[in-house]
Parts: sequence; C-alpha cells; structure tokens
Amino acid sequence: MSPRMQRPTHAKSDQLASNVTAILIAGPLLYTALGFFADRWLDTKPWLTLLGLLIGAALSMYLVWIRYGNPGDKAAESEPSVPTSPDQGEA
Repeated sequence: MSPRMQRPTHAKSDQLASNVTAILIAGPLLYTALGFFADRWLDTKPWLTLLGLLIGAALSMYLVWIRYGNPGDKAAESEPSVPTSPDQGEA
C-alpha cells in the first residue's frame, strides 16, 4: 500500500474540460446580468441584455481560444532554436 493515492490518467483532461465549461457558462451569465441591470437602469429593455449575452459569449470563446487554443503554438515555442552558422567557404 502506498501512502499516496495515484490520480487516474484522465484526471488532467477532466480538469481541462471542466475549466472550459465553466468559462463558457460564466462569461455569458455575467455579461447578461450586467446587461439586464443596465437595461433596468437606462430603461432600454431587452437590448442591453441581448448585447451582454452576445459580448459574454464572444469574450468567453476568445478566452478559451487564447488560454487553451492551438496546442501546436506551444510545442513550437518549447523547442529550442538552433542558431545557424554562416558558410565558411564564402568570402
């Protein structure tokens, strides 16, 4: 018996999925609520609520893309670049 419990190998992907889901739900909810209260304050019903929903959805998708987007970019950054030496045969 080991003193530490081993986490399953899929735990990291589950955490990533729950983080992305939370971002995609929280963004539109927050901005819709802000739009709703701005609608009540300015008496412009339903326009700012709808605008808040659209802005929240767009910003949350943008945040997911920036944070978790293209894994190819991170792989290219992690590889060290090898400097090239000039040809010695040229004068």
